[in-house]
Amino acid sequence: MAGDVVIRVRGLRNSFGDQVVHDDLNLDVRRGEIIGVVGGSGTGKSVLMRSIIGLQTPDEGDVTVFGESTIGREETDALDIRKRWGVLFQGGALFSTLTVAENTQVPLREFYPHMDKKLLDEIASYKVVMTGLPANAGPKFPAELSGGMRKRAGLARALALDPELLFLDEPTAGLDPIGAAAFDELTMSLQRTMGLTVFLITHDLDSLYAICDRVAVLADQRVIAVGTIDELLALDHPWIQEYFRGPRGRAAASTDERAALTGAQPTGAQPTGAVLTGAALKGAALKGTGN
Repeated sequence: MAGDVVIRVRGLRNSFGDQVVHDDLNLDVRRGEIIGVVGGSGTGKSVLMRSIIGLQTPDEGDVTVFGESTIGREETDALDIRKRWGVLFQGGALFSTLTVAENTQVPLREFYPHMDKKLLDEIASYKVVMTGLPANAGPKFPAELSGGMRKRAGLARALALDPELLFLDEPTAGLDPIGAAAFDELTMSLQRTMGLTVFLITHDLDSLYAICDRVAVLADQRVIAVGTIDELLALDHPWIQEYFRGPRGRAAASTDERAALTGAQPTGAQPTGAVLTGAALKGAALKGTGN
């Protein structure tokens, strides 16, 4: 249903000089899902996210978020939409001269410049603890934090306005397996308690199996398929097969299978009636946009 689509991308084209990154890219993101976005290096995963949130102006195409276009709008016109999403950029992207609490307050100060300082401090303190950081992390500077703590601090800032939509760009990159798994669990917990829709760019196969409802695959300058991992595995596309059936893909899948055998909660993506989409694949012509 159209009302269940939070992000709709149609005919997107992005290029940098002679290099075409996206050409006729289409994608729908449904309300309340965690959708993983994967693709090889240079396929434009981060460029797609930047196009959606208005940091990248595409050559062609249309992007709507919450039913409103995000392309070509004045910054002041898009304020109401921007309040409804939060973004965790790669590495956290914290301001090095601000404390964790002050970084968390940045969106609050931007959208509510007259907010009382005491309330700002209270909200920041709550968001810091919500992301699993110790309460004493607030007065610390990013340089005093570990890599994993910086990501959580960036997440606290992304959640400052209680968004409906959360963008995560490689949130587990550089984390050890225990830290990555803990971040996945945190993401899933926040998604459930806050009713978030999550747009997750990742290379982490464990994350895809553990928390994603659907996965969108970028290749050949567009989204070639969207579906659960089981649905993607049924496709005869070289990159998809190599990615999910390679040694690391088999290891991630076997973890999921072991959980099922032991009676634990399965970590694989749950079927949501997803429809595959994309360009003509080897042996199949798949059309649509993941509705």
